[in-house]
Amino acid sequence: MVSYRKRGESWQYEISYKDLDGKYKKLRKSGFHFKSDAELAASQIKSTYIDVRSFRDGNISLAAYFEKWIKLYKEKSVSAVTLVKYYNTLSHIQNLFGNITLHDLNRIFYQEKINEFAQTHAPRTVATFHKQIRAAVLDALDEKIILSDPTRKVVITGRKVAHPQQALNYNDWRTLVNSLDTSNKQQMIIYLAAVTGLRFAEVVGLTLKSIDFDQSTITVSQTWDYKYHTGFKPTKNKSSIRTIPIDSRTTQRLKAFTSCLQDASKPIFAAESPAPVSAEINKTLTGILKLLGLPRITFHGLRHTHASVLLYQGVSVLSVSKRLGHANITTTQSTYLHVIKELEQLDNDKIISVLNNL
Repeated sequence: MVSYRKRGESWQYEISYKDLDGKYKKLRKSGFHFKSDAELAASQIKSTYIDVRSFRDGNISLAAYFEKWIKLYKEKSVSAVTLVKYYNTLSHIQNLFGNITLHDLNRIFYQEKINEFAQTHAPRTVATFHKQIRAAVLDALDEKIILSDPTRKVVITGRKVAHPQQALNYNDWRTLVNSLDTSNKQQMIIYLAAVTGLRFAEVVGLTLKSIDFDQSTITVSQTWDYKYHTGFKPTKNKSSIRTIPIDSRTTQRLKAFTSCLQDASKPIFAAESPAPVSAEINKTLTGILKLLGLPRITFHGLRHTHASVLLYQGVSVLSVSKRLGHANITTTQSTYLHVIKELEQLDNDKIISVLNNL
């Protein structure tokens, strides 16, 4: 129902409608010089939008709409890790876009904010940020809450990021391992990853039960949820459940590090305090590598380093695959194809040398 009235020198329209909760509400707008202008504006709203509720929804902020969109479409359909990424996007929207409404959001303003975000983020991060916002905006467009797509033809840029090296060479690996203070929790985690190839969640999921000091072995049968602190979790796959041999020095260092622990069922790196998160470990690792004058690698790069060192030292691909807990040898071969090709060339040189000595 629409009604009109004159307020002073201008006209106002008033649209009565039933909201989603069944209650009657009113939508008013004034400032029209003539009654015919108010009638035209009211008719445009009724014809353009599916209903008046959609028009009202367009007056909420982009951040508020995005939050409602997450709860409606994502909370029950994506993994916990992915959901965190959506809420990270929401946080950035709140900081960048403030209280701007869906109606007021236009292409120029949107591009300005994407450019602002790109000043401190890599292109890939900017692209993901834009992709998530655009998905919500397109739903708003489908529902006729907005009439045009302000995210259309956006230009993605970003800050250039110096990517860390994937792995250390043998000599750099030895320098790192021999420089670590294994009485320190974070450095002990780095040490174990470097000499075992274990994933971060596998290292922080180790307990006293995982270590056989007599046989010098470590058994990986679970991981630790360092992100959400929900406790132990299953391994990445069945092949990740494995027992690997360790050297005598590592056995002794583990024995010294765990000597004061009593509860064999608790993770050794979170027995008395929370386990460090991967970001903390990466920061520590970067600092140590810089101090030693070594190339920068990530914590996961320690796993690549371990595998590469073993392959270069003549350990078979099958043995390396089992030690890393890969689902199959194909994964190992594809991941370390560059190493395998180099070794193949060395083997070819050896073959020619043998044939030349016939």
